[in-house]
Amino acid sequence: MTRGAAIAAIAFGVALSMSALRADAEEETRGGGAPAAALSVTYQASAGTFTATGNAGLSAGLAALLGEALRNNPEIQAALRERDAARHRIAPAEALDDPVLEAGVINMPLASSTFNREDMTMKMIGLSQRVPFPGKRGLRKDVAARDAEAVEHGYAETVNRVAREIKMAYFDLGLTLEMIRLVEKNKNILNEFLHIAEDHYAVGRGNQADVLKAQTQVSRMMDELFRLAREQATIEAELIRTLGRGSDLAPPIPPPPSPGDLSGQPLDLAALRDVALAQRPRLLALQSLIARNDKALELARKNYYPDLDLRMSYGQRDNMLDGTKRPDMVSFTVAINLPVWRGSKLEPRELESLATRDQALGIYQAQRNEVGAQLRQQVATAEQSLKSARLYQDAILPQARLTVESALAAYRVNRVDFLTLLDSQMTVFNYEISLAQATASYNKTLAEIDLLTGGAPSNMPKNQANSRRE
Repeated sequence: MTRGAAIAAIAFGVALSMSALRADAEEETRGGGAPAAALSVTYQASAGTFTATGNAGLSAGLAALLGEALRNNPEIQAALRERDAARHRIAPAEALDDPVLEAGVINMPLASSTFNREDMTMKMIGLSQRVPFPGKRGLRKDVAARDAEAVEHGYAETVNRVAREIKMAYFDLGLTLEMIRLVEKNKNILNEFLHIAEDHYAVGRGNQADVLKAQTQVSRMMDELFRLAREQATIEAELIRTLGRGSDLAPPIPPPPSPGDLSGQPLDLAALRDVALAQRPRLLALQSLIARNDKALELARKNYYPDLDLRMSYGQRDNMLDGTKRPDMVSFTVAINLPVWRGSKLEPRELESLATRDQALGIYQAQRNEVGAQLRQQVATAEQSLKSARLYQDAILPQARLTVESALAAYRVNRVDFLTLLDSQMTVFNYEISLAQATASYNKTLAEIDLLTGGAPSNMPKNQANSRRE
C-alpha cells in the first residue's frame, strides 16, 4: 500500500482507532513492553485571530494608546500649536494699520527763532490713518481664515496619520506575539514528537535519522523565537517613539487585544469613496487652499484701486508782538496712492494668484484620484485577506489538523514514517502562521482605510473631531 493510501485509510478510521491505540499504549506500558509515551495532542482552532476592527470598535489597549498619542506625541502637539497660531492670524489680517501721530513746528522763519513774528508759524500736532479701499480688509480676513482652515485640516490629517502608525505598530506587535505563541506551541509538540521518536528508536521501531530530524526542527523553532524577540523589541521601540514617550523611562505597553473570532463587515467601495471625499482632512485642506487662493485673486484685483490716507492736524499760534491774539488752525487732508505700475507690479501679482489657484485645483484633483485608487486597492486587499483568513480558519486548518492526528496514529503503529508526521505538523504550523498574518493584514488594511476616509480616532475631543466639518 502506498503512503498516501495508508494515510487516507487511517484518516477514515481514526475515530475508532484512537481509543484502541491509547489502550494498547497503556497496556504496553503496564506490561513492561515498549516504553512508548502516551501522547495526547489536541488540535483546537487557533486562538491567534485578532478581532478585525476600525474606529467603531477599538480594543481597550489600542484606544488607550491612541489617547496617549493625542496627549503626548510631539508631532501632534506641534500641529496643534500651528493650528492655534493660524487662528490668531485672522483678526490682525482685517485690522487697520496703526495710526500715525506727528508733532512739530511749521512755517518758522530761519531769521528768527520766536513763534510770534510770522502769522503762519505754529506748533502742530497731527494724526493720520490709512484706510484700504472698501472690500480689501474683508478679503484679507477671508484669506487668513481659509489659511487657518487649511492648517486645521492639516492638524486633523496629522492626528489620523499618527493614529494609523500606532495601529500598524500595534497590529504588527500583536502578530509578533501571536507568532511567538504559535512557535512555542509548535516547539512543545515537536518535543513530544521527539520523545516518541526516541522511544521508537530505543525499541528498534525507528531509526536515528528520525530523532535527528526532530531535534533539528526543535532547534529551528528556538532560532525563530530569537528572531521574533528581536522583532518584538524593534516594534515596541517604534511604538514608544510614536506615542511620544521618553526613551529613558518608558512605561509598559498595553498588550494586544485578546484572541477572538475573526469578524468582518462588507466594505462598500462607493460609500467609502463618498465618505473620503466628504471628510478626508487632506482633501478638505486643499479645498480650503482653493478657496483661499480665490480670495487672494480677488484681493490682487482690488489692488488696482487706491487706498486712502486721512490726515487731520491742529496748529497752535502764538499772539502777535502787540499782543493781538492769533486763532489756532485745523487742517484736514485726504491722500490716495496711485496704482500706476500695472505692468511691472499689479498684473504679475494677479497672474501669480491665478496660477496658485489653478495649481491648488490640479493638486486637489490629483489627490481625489489618488484617494480613489488607494481605496480600491485597500478594499481589494482587505477582502482578500478576510477571505484567506476565513478559509484557513474554517477549512484548511481543520483538515490539516486531522491529517496530523491521522499521521500520529499511523506512526504509532508503524504505518507511516516519521517524516510524514513531521511534515504534517509543520504544515499545520505554517497554516497557523498564515492565518495570523492574514488577520493582521486585514486589520492593518482597515487602518489604512480609516486614514483614507478621514476617520478621526475615537479619543479625539469632539470639538477637534467636528471642527474639520464646519
